[in-house]
Amino acid sequence: MKNNKISLDQPATYEIKVPGILNENWLDWNGRLKIEVERDLYLEPVSILTISLDQAELHGLLSHLYAFGIPLVSVICKDYFTNEKRVILFHSPI
Repeated sequence: MKNNKISLDQPATYEIKVPGILNENWLDWNGRLKIEVERDLYLEPVSILTISLDQAELHGLLSHLYAFGIPLVSVICKDYFTNEKRVILFHSPI
């Protein structure tokens, strides 16, 4: 997304953080889902899911996380916001 305009039907790259460690085989998204693990301020593991999705697919992924009882830490649209203007779309303290 080069024009920094969000669209319902155009894919964008999202970074979704969830508590704990998720295996890369956890969810089949046609090989598009990249999972990394980092530690939070309390040294607890946080999985970072990075994937390019349109809005409908993003909703589906978030619904799957909800169905598995996995809470969200944050959801960021990495294509839309630059480093100077990075806004968290959703944030929940752990």
